[in-house]
Amino acid sequence: MKAPHIFLVAGEASGDALGAALMRALRDANKDIVFSGVGGKAMAREGLASLFPMTDIAVMGLAPVIARLPTLLARMNETARAALDAKPDCLVIIDAPDFTHRVARKVRRALPRLPVVDYVSPTVWAWRSGRAKKMRAYVDCVLALLPFEPEAHARLGGPRCVYVGHPLVERLDELTRCAPRPDENPLLLVLPGSRLAEIERMTPLYGETVAALMRDHPALEVAIPVAPNMEAPLREALRDWPVTPRLLSQSEKFGAFRQARAALATSGVATLELALAGTPMAVAYKVSHFEAWLRFLIDVHSIVLPNLVIGENAIPEFVQEAATPDALAGALAPLLADGPERAAQRAAFRRVRERLVEAGRNPSARAAEAVLEYAKNGRS
Repeated sequence: MKAPHIFLVAGEASGDALGAALMRALRDANKDIVFSGVGGKAMAREGLASLFPMTDIAVMGLAPVIARLPTLLARMNETARAALDAKPDCLVIIDAPDFTHRVARKVRRALPRLPVVDYVSPTVWAWRSGRAKKMRAYVDCVLALLPFEPEAHARLGGPRCVYVGHPLVERLDELTRCAPRPDENPLLLVLPGSRLAEIERMTPLYGETVAALMRDHPALEVAIPVAPNMEAPLREALRDWPVTPRLLSQSEKFGAFRQARAALATSGVATLELALAGTPMAVAYKVSHFEAWLRFLIDVHSIVLPNLVIGENAIPEFVQEAATPDALAGALAPLLADGPERAAQRAAFRRVRERLVEAGRNPSARAAEAVLEYAKNGRS
């Protein structure tokens, strides 16, 4: 019997990590499986010979995309041609929809019988909901990381959507492992974000927030996990801070989550990590003036992932002009003590954990099962 051939396309670091875990699960299910496509270092370690460096297409923000547009278009065409030449049993596109979905559309036009699986749903439930219905033309199945996404695709007329679970569930033991909390100085974690624009925009605000908080909590200790390749810009952004925070490596991050009394986080996946670790938090987000003008297009009750998972705003969030040092410090202060605000968040985190494990503790294996089903049976 011919070994299944899976063509994968990932466009940024998070997709690379997700793709690597999927490749491991696929190989566990079928040791003879063949991979080709585009990925980063993590997928390379699992045996993928990427068509080109993933950094060629890992571009965020309007201005950088425009500057790199000729390269992006060339790589898009190259990826589609390679998929057509490979004639795989299944095409798996992983996140980065501005790139991967365009590749999928090109491939679908030329190979209409090739099944296409989209691993990570675009945020159609938050904005540009019309994308869901358009995806039906070139995506056969969406593998969802969040439990509410299948219902959203059904409501919006999108393609088949299966909840396989969030990859963080596979690290749940690491996130929830008991760790001693220091009795003396409370630890505040600050997570300004993993992208350069977020670090430059949020870090000054968080420095002012720490200064306001320390007026009543002078013994507060502060630590910041350093995102990959972001230490230099982070140190530059910290130059005007009132304290020198301790910088944490990625390997130290989850241990610090369990020890911290509270966290100040930029909206993103880090809020799910904190929720699973049981770390109370306040969340903020600021964007450019142009992006802020587009806020009326967003149709969602919260920008905080744990709030979306449980369907209620249990975690305080401060967006754009509402994100001020005094407001953030005011939300964090009660979380440093054993009061009702802290207890309410920790109760909400238990519900987040319950919802995220509904699909089981091995999302990668569930995703692999779905991909192999399409590779075997083709499009329905």
